[in-house]
Parts: sequence; structure tokens; C-alpha cells
Amino acid sequence: MHLRATVAVPVAALALLLAAPQSGAAPQARAGTCPEKYLSVRARASTADPTVVRVSVTNLGSRACTVDHAPTVTFGDLDGAALPQPARGGGAYRLGTGATAYATVRTIADPADPETRRVDTLTVAADPSHWGLSFTWAALGTKDTIRVWEPVTTWWQPTAAAADRALGIG
Repeated sequence: MHLRATVAVPVAALALLLAAPQSGAAPQARAGTCPEKYLSVRARASTADPTVVRVSVTNLGSRACTVDHAPTVTFGDLDGAALPQPARGGGAYRLGTGATAYATVRTIADPADPETRRVDTLTVAADPSHWGLSFTWAALGTKDTIRVWEPVTTWWQPTAAAADRALGIG
């Protein structure tokens, strides 16, 4: 779940913020939010570590558009979503026509943690305004259920390797 605060910002300051590059994300775009029907969202658990899920979003539309800075990843009927890492302000990630962005999700830091929850589905939305696409544990490639406790996700990255590095994997 993402909450957004509204803050009054002078126009000159806002222009500076929009023009400033953001590390780890594509430059701010003037393109509108990608319509969900023009996006292909995929998710797959790591074969080496089922607590790591790699997700991607591809723009199938005919023009560039934006998605949120990080995917919204929710788990079954549990409240909340995976927290973006690093945990800093929001923004948009620009997806050109045919472009793909990648994120890596860690569902749980310690599978032996007694607080571990087990769910049957994981839902990924490229933008909080989207419904998202749900993946069962079988579709993800986990053994039986999806184990989750204090999940985190990277911001969208230009490559899968960059998403893994952002989460300290590989």
C-alpha cells in the first residue's frame, strides 16, 4: 500500500526537482502513466533461492509512458506491500516503446523466522493505480507456498543484473 502526501512546492523549486537526474532510475519523463492493458508483467522465483522473485514490466504500447519508481508487490490476503529499497521518495520510471524494466523482490530475510507467513499468491503492479497481475506459488516456481515476512523490492532497473545488485544479490 502506498500513501502519498501532498506538499506545496514553489514552481521554480518543482522545476529544479523535475530536471535533476535521479540515481538508479530513468530520468523523469513527461509521458503519462502507462495504461495497464499495454504492459506485460512477469514474475519468477529464483531457482537458487525461492525467497527471491525477479519481476519485469514491458511496455507493449506505441508510445513511451511511465510506471511508478518501484513495483507494488503484495502477498495473498496480507496487508501492505513490499517496501522499496532504498526507501526514499517516489517518482516515475520512463518506459520507452518495447522497453523492459526489472526489479528484484526478497520475500523474507530468514525463512526460519517464526513470524513467517505463507500465502498462495503474489501480485505485481507496475504502478499503484493498476490492479496488477497475480502469480500462484506454482507459476512462480516455488515448492509449495510463498513465504513472506518484511518483504522488500528494488526500484525498477534497466537490467535484471542491476536489480539483483540493488538488492545485494550476485
